[in-house]
Amino acid sequence: MATEVTNGVDHNGAENKTVTFTAVKPQLFVEASKANDAVSFYKSAFGAEEVNRVSCSKRKADQELPLLLSAEIKLGDTSIIVSDVSDDSNAFVKTVSSGLVFCLETVDVEAAVEKAVKAGAVADGEISEGEGTCCGGRVGKVRDPYGVVWAICTPTAKKVANVEA
Repeated sequence: MATEVTNGVDHNGAENKTVTFTAVKPQLFVEASKANDAVSFYKSAFGAEEVNRVSCSKRKADQELPLLLSAEIKLGDTSIIVSDVSDDSNAFVKTVSSGLVFCLETVDVEAAVEKAVKAGAVADGEISEGEGTCCGGRVGKVRDPYGVVWAICTPTAKKVANVEA
């Protein structure tokens, strides 16, 4: 049975050890045997840097290349892990999912959208601007060849506001 914890103290008054996370690394799963292509695309389209790679040593007879278990890429200060979807019983997910959007900040939205499109992405509408946009600035959207939506935005001004949870 799980115990609900608030500010390091459970409801029975016992002190709990504080847990600190050092990073959040989203893991992006693409259709099997396309993760290598996806990493190349992210390098070309967004200037990503590959920092680590782990491939599966085994492959099925119908696979040209072994599955890519994980390739860690860096975009700015953020790491993203790119992996082939696998039907292996140890895999976190067994299907490609949707509903994920990555936001990239840059001062030159037009150039970033153009570079992504030249690398193989598809622009999703026109670049928009103003209060109705997700970040209040300029934003362009592209869908990469693997179905992931990237919102390319101007950096948001740091605003202090009252926020209700």
